[in-house]
Amino acid sequence: MDDIAAYMADVGQQARRAAAQVARSTTATRNRALLATAEVLDASRKELAMANAKDLEKGRENGLDAAMLDRLELTPARIDTMIEGLRQVAALPDPIGEITDMTYRPSGIQVGKMRVPLGVIGIIYESRPNVTVEAASLCLKAGNATILRGGSEAIHSNQAIARCLVQGLAEAGLPETAVQVVKTTDRAAVGALIAMPEYVDVIVPRGGKGLIERISREARVPVIKHLDGVCHVYIDSHADPEKALKVAVNAKTQRYGTCNTMETLLVDRDIAEDILPLLASAFEEKGVELRGCPATRAIVPSALEATEADWHAEYLAPILAVRVVDGLDGAIEHINRYSSRHTDSIITENYTRARRFLTEVDSSSVMVNASTRFADGFEYGLGAEIGISTDKIHARGPVGLEGLTSQKYVVFGDGHIRT
Repeated sequence: MDDIAAYMADVGQQARRAAAQVARSTTATRNRALLATAEVLDASRKELAMANAKDLEKGRENGLDAAMLDRLELTPARIDTMIEGLRQVAALPDPIGEITDMTYRPSGIQVGKMRVPLGVIGIIYESRPNVTVEAASLCLKAGNATILRGGSEAIHSNQAIARCLVQGLAEAGLPETAVQVVKTTDRAAVGALIAMPEYVDVIVPRGGKGLIERISREARVPVIKHLDGVCHVYIDSHADPEKALKVAVNAKTQRYGTCNTMETLLVDRDIAEDILPLLASAFEEKGVELRGCPATRAIVPSALEATEADWHAEYLAPILAVRVVDGLDGAIEHINRYSSRHTDSIITENYTRARRFLTEVDSSSVMVNASTRFADGFEYGLGAEIGISTDKIHARGPVGLEGLTSQKYVVFGDGHIRT
């Protein structure tokens, strides 16, 4: 434990020194680091695949379920997405140094706000090695240094990606310690990272509910968090059936192991008998297990009985809770009771109902006639995301560049004094 504490303190000290250099670097320099990293990743596909294969093999030996293995896998398409994400982030406007809200005060001074980096950002995440690149790229573009602590199941993949990041930073003349991937899998490293306010300015945990609850409870550093992704799609009585079927199936089956995957489907009672059999057939073809309320099971006898726990569940698996509700009021009541405030969607052709849903559903992303799978920094045009925050203070929803900055007041005078 003493060795881990000393190691993490050294990582923190190096990050703090690097943060000062990154903060004063030019936009061009940071962009050059991102683009150089993209080139290194592209040239290192074989090494990345070999490292990832080690993690997948170990994961299977340790009994990781299919959803976890899916999150862990670095497919060629996911490497392509990492590379494209780096290029998109490099192309984004640099928020650092932007001065806004300038106004003259009665005294004659000018007062405004300047956007500045947060400093050192600690990221704690599980399974998905592509998070290493997403988090590093956004933190770097926003002028921050970052300390990345991935899950033990992805240690080989993360270290391989770390080597690419180090090369990219070096080619741009930035300190290699601007992005540090923690080398130990000892859980004590997490405890040390979240208790170093002298070195770390904010913690962003990405992972299961247990991890995030622990971080939120024990951290001595501010936390940007989301606890889980219990996402809903509500099919309104005014929905286009073809559109509803397409969106609902995509929201659940496009990928199971993500926080923006639909976990509960709500259907208006007025159309349940017509549309539920079609939905059940489509989900059966995809191998999705349905767990339904009594009204659902009366229409779809093959559905298992849903319990109270199912309405709270983030399955991250081919399991879907289905409930028949009494119209829009019933859907909003259910969502605001059981939702994790992540992402919820309504399928309707009625503008008034859509507006009510947008106004009354209290989630970080609320959608109309779109799959919940779009709740993603890449899809929102942020280039990538560091996480999806369900907090209401500082950052909410996909956290991109602006969420990784703060503002300070700036004042311009010409020899002004206060009388």
